[in-house]
Amino acid sequence: MEVKPIAYIHNDFVSKFGIPRQSLLVGVTSRIVFEEEYRFPEAVRGLEGYSHLWILWEFSENKKCTWHPTVRPPRLGGNERMGVFATRSPFRPNSIGLSCVEILSVTVDSEVGPVITVKGADLMNGTPILDLKPYLPYADTHPEATGGFAEQDAVKNRRLRVEISEACSKEIQEKFGQSTEKLETLKEILAQDPRPAYQDDPDRVYGMKYGELEVKFQVKDGILRVISMEDRRF
Repeated sequence: MEVKPIAYIHNDFVSKFGIPRQSLLVGVTSRIVFEEEYRFPEAVRGLEGYSHLWILWEFSENKKCTWHPTVRPPRLGGNERMGVFATRSPFRPNSIGLSCVEILSVTVDSEVGPVITVKGADLMNGTPILDLKPYLPYADTHPEATGGFAEQDAVKNRRLRVEISEACSKEIQEKFGQSTEKLETLKEILAQDPRPAYQDDPDRVYGMKYGELEVKFQVKDGILRVISMEDRRF
């Protein structure tokens, strides 16, 4: 079976660390840009009438990893094994991911053709996209659905309080031109706790790349404190 990318996603997630564990948890803006052979405006005709979109994509960073029948979900502390098909682990027989995102706009660029701007993607910058399908509320929404172990309070409601000093926020906005919206998005990403569940060292300094920023932080007693934000370009 031959499968090849039809598009790639572009956003500020330049590394796997810090990417939300599910789509639509954080309102990160991304752009979907098609490969040259699929840059037909008529291929996205009618898509502007939908509010959400399904993205089928490839776990391109895990293609060479070996799959196992069971995995250790990070949200369960990395100590309990679950069947791989009962999780959304990237280590699968076929490295295919599925995400639902909100459509912000569908435009046609003079150089790259159709561009779909979406919100809430949990994909790393440069991730290959295999297919796109519109989200249908009457068929895809199931209010009665149950969420298995992912619905446990300890898993579902794990959030941190994020503290960024006024001086640090002001410096990053003035020096690097970060908008208030982008800074608030970064706070929401950090509140989701990007650390693996089995890492809880209050003295450890974690580093996360977000766009052109290198964000360093510590976590103690449910509070994430940003220590510094530096421009990775210099």
